[in-house]
Amino acid sequence: MDTQTRHALKGDKFAQATVSSFSWVSGHRSGVVRWTISVVAVVVLCGGALIFWNMRSSAANSALGAALDTYITPLAQPGAPPEKGVYPTAGERSKAANQQFLAVIQHYGWLPEASKARYFAGITDQELGQTASAESELKTAAGAWDHNLANLAKLALAGLYHQTARDAQAIELYTVLSVKPSETVPASVAQLDLANLYVAQGKQDQARALWAKVKDADKDGAAGSIAAQKLAAKQ
Repeated sequence: MDTQTRHALKGDKFAQATVSSFSWVSGHRSGVVRWTISVVAVVVLCGGALIFWNMRSSAANSALGAALDTYITPLAQPGAPPEKGVYPTAGERSKAANQQFLAVIQHYGWLPEASKARYFAGITDQELGQTASAESELKTAAGAWDHNLANLAKLALAGLYHQTARDAQAIELYTVLSVKPSETVPASVAQLDLANLYVAQGKQDQARALWAKVKDADKDGAAGSIAAQKLAAKQ
């Protein structure tokens, strides 16, 4: 077969394929149009959802940041004249921040920022003496997918249990945190808090055992230093 013939055959096959494809599209025009529209709609929806997510996430982050600014704002100096945005007492500051954290939860409940707001809402509730709502918020935050946040909430919840005379539940949480620590709550932190609980219960031997464990595990760290001081003070 010569080159010219081969080229002609290729041209014929291409033409036939093109005509065949065109004929199929023509015969199924409505279906093709519907499929094309559906694909475009999915792309538009995905793009719109991403834009919406980014906008809401940015707004949630700003709202959480504003609440945190309130929570850590310096208190007014004794005798200083009233100043906007400055709180005379820690209680008033916690109350204002608590309201802002609750607003973040209400408006952005499905975003990660809301989980962080729940933790701080629980902390401020506890500072305001509202132990029931504090426990509720901290329990929810303790179930967060973010291990660092969940452990912070568990640590605060353990402290709340101890505060409300539920030491058995507090010990259980401290033990869990010691076994499954995180960057925010190292095992040594949970062990030091547990040792303090044992001291409050009059269980000095168990407290000393924990301090010795922390001292050996964290020789050059702050926790090890604290444990060493505790051991020295109890000799």
